[in-house]
Amino acid sequence: MGLLRPCLLLVLSVPLLTGQQPTAGDSSNSPPQTQPTPPKHKETVVVTGTTQPLPLDEADRFVNVYDLPARVMLFGNLGDVLQLDSSVDLQPRAAGVQGDISIRGGSFGQTLVLVDGIRVDDAQSAHHNFDIPAPIDAIDRIEILRGSGSTLYGADAVAGVVNVITRIHDQRELRFRSGIGSFGTNTQSGFFSFGTGPLSEQFSFERELSTGFRPDRDYRNLSGSSETHIRTALGMTSVYLAGLDRPFGADQFYGDYPSWERTRTWFASLRQDLGANTDFSFAYRRHTDLFVLFRDHPEIYTNRHADETWDAALRRRDDLTSFATLSYGAEGIADSIDSTNLGGHHRRRGAIYADFDARALRRFSFSLGGREEFFGHGERVFTPSVSGGAWLSSKVKLRASASRAFRLPSYTDLYYSDPANLGNPNLKPEKAMDYEGGLDWHPATRWRVSGTVFQRREKNDIDYVRNSRADIWRATNFDSLNFTGVEALVEGQLPHSQQVGFQYTALHGAKAVLGTLQSKYVFNYPSSQAIASWQMLADNGILARTRLGMTDRFARSVYALWDVDVAWTHYRVRPYLQLSNLTNASYQELVGIAMPGRSALVGLEFCIICSQR
Repeated sequence: MGLLRPCLLLVLSVPLLTGQQPTAGDSSNSPPQTQPTPPKHKETVVVTGTTQPLPLDEADRFVNVYDLPARVMLFGNLGDVLQLDSSVDLQPRAAGVQGDISIRGGSFGQTLVLVDGIRVDDAQSAHHNFDIPAPIDAIDRIEILRGSGSTLYGADAVAGVVNVITRIHDQRELRFRSGIGSFGTNTQSGFFSFGTGPLSEQFSFERELSTGFRPDRDYRNLSGSSETHIRTALGMTSVYLAGLDRPFGADQFYGDYPSWERTRTWFASLRQDLGANTDFSFAYRRHTDLFVLFRDHPEIYTNRHADETWDAALRRRDDLTSFATLSYGAEGIADSIDSTNLGGHHRRRGAIYADFDARALRRFSFSLGGREEFFGHGERVFTPSVSGGAWLSSKVKLRASASRAFRLPSYTDLYYSDPANLGNPNLKPEKAMDYEGGLDWHPATRWRVSGTVFQRREKNDIDYVRNSRADIWRATNFDSLNFTGVEALVEGQLPHSQQVGFQYTALHGAKAVLGTLQSKYVFNYPSSQAIASWQMLADNGILARTRLGMTDRFARSVYALWDVDVAWTHYRVRPYLQLSNLTNASYQELVGIAMPGRSALVGLEFCIICSQR
């Protein structure tokens, strides 16, 4: 049982502790005057999949939003948040270290990751897209767009988009957390913010060590960030700086080898408002990857990769009438890689886009957009999209969309080679058409019921295939691949600050003609996935959540995972507990890579300067 027995005792003791109210004279233990009270109702505004902020109810595309500041003690890492979405298939190779992100059955390369709307996907390999340069305390919310987003975001937004949105916090706050857990886990994190006049600043860091649940599965995470906001007559200036360092044991990650790997990320971005309707952004990302095939014998096979990406974008929005706007802009991207295995390569591409949006709130909406992206030697891709919605009544909305998307092969797809894998420099870009229709019902102010059907038709899909287990994996293009699916969602608020949710996604993939070839990644999708969740943010400081998820992966056995997290924030010293895989399920997200069993993490947060979260 390890840490589970004392941790369960802590869970049982939390309700008892909440009955101990401080007396008037107990100033040392009295709760901060700014102890947050969860809002009874707050309109959710989304910025992903749209050219302007919109109420969630008015979005024509399906977007899920997960707020973090008041709930941050209930999540160990970003993966815990993503696993609340039934259409997201997070395929970690180890908890909190490295994993692939798939949406609606798409490959991990078909999901685009953004930080504040700026691309942070990796040019070397989409296996590193989960190296997101943002400590969890720095994040305000995560928005997940299901389906194509190439019209607004360009390449790689084929199956969906994950947008990590950082906090703007101008209150004084200083917090530290520390915890210990199963498998030799040791964590520390901190957050500090202040504001003065037009300036606000915040710093975050997190550190996590683990000896691993089995040999050669140890890891160490270290990340930090700084975010500065300055309000001027011109508008908001935002500067974000972040770094991430992840060394980890990679046993079985890329074949039957006791490997080791270390990835590092440096990220810097600038966003500048140029008046009310125009903004400019500039970002730089550097990522390095040190890979050792045999950990104890690096002389046998070692790779060093370093890639850089520069991204600049200019966007503007004009109000044509009281109900219609025209948004347009341009973007330029340059990436390069210097690798002992892949060699030296670089790419340049540019894009222009425009989107016309017309809407009358609670009546109708219509959006028509297109993006022309230029790359390579005279190559170009046009990705149009159209979407609309109509309110059948004050509580029921019908929505539909159709869009085109594409993905460029990564440098690994094109040039990588090792004893188990071989790239292909002749790969073509992937292309896809995405169709969806849905019905949203709001039976009451605090309830949302939604159903969606979708289909994605892909061409030139990229995957690794082989003839038999004795053969090596070779990158290749498929002629065609189609995914059809349905999604259902029910979520709402209950009395006493409780929230409940149920999500279900079912997928059917129509295989390309492979003959006797085996596929490595494309057919590792969940045929069905269901998630039930509950959380409570009580006025007396109790925070709690539980998640029960069932995954029926294609041609694999069904497994279920149950997590429970609880915290108490009534005082400046705040205990928290995180329990994962309580049923001790034995499962593999990727074939051949075992995942940890039951685990627990217990710790304390010290709120030195507290403020409204």
